[in-house]
Amino acid sequence: MHIPDGFLEPKILVSTDIISLAVVFLGLKKLKNIDVNRIPLMGVLASFVFVLQILAFPVIGGTSVHLEGVVLTAILLGPFSSSLIVFCVLLMQALLFQHGGILSLGANFLNIGIIGSFLGYYFWKIKPTKIFASFATFITILISATLCSFELYLSNRLVLSVGLPTMLFSHLVVGIIEAVFVYGVLSFIEKLEPQILKFEKI
Repeated sequence: MHIPDGFLEPKILVSTDIISLAVVFLGLKKLKNIDVNRIPLMGVLASFVFVLQILAFPVIGGTSVHLEGVVLTAILLGPFSSSLIVFCVLLMQALLFQHGGILSLGANFLNIGIIGSFLGYYFWKIKPTKIFASFATFITILISATLCSFELYLSNRLVLSVGLPTMLFSHLVVGIIEAVFVYGVLSFIEKLEPQILKFEKI
């Protein structure tokens, strides 16, 4: 659901940029003295998220639909680690492939990185099981799609009565696919590399 530059009103850009910068600042502060053993996994997950999100298909309002990988990253490393990984991924996608905009980076980070990392992680924390991880993945994708639709609507780029159902339907399909995918990946990790699940969640 990457939003290109030129689609959002300045008030939306500024407000989402402020929220996003605050989260990035707090994340950098939290991860200032991280265990070096986390760094390889962070790199692997950054590559994983990059590839998942770059395989996108266009939908209404100039945005796209794609798998995200954000909730899985948050479950493995924690919400601040996940959000910083997603911020770096979104920045590189915007710079290298024009997949999402530079000016709209704050909005895209809010929709994908912050919602997925924090809401997804804390949904999962209610009952930290694979089933709840899948549920958290599914519900945050729909929330992100809804937020994206309202940002475009408030910027006069989307007719809500048409755009919102279209966005929700396309992300409903993606949400189901990714929920099953997350369950499978966590099952795989649980059997072969269970120590990955024991990293401190930051």
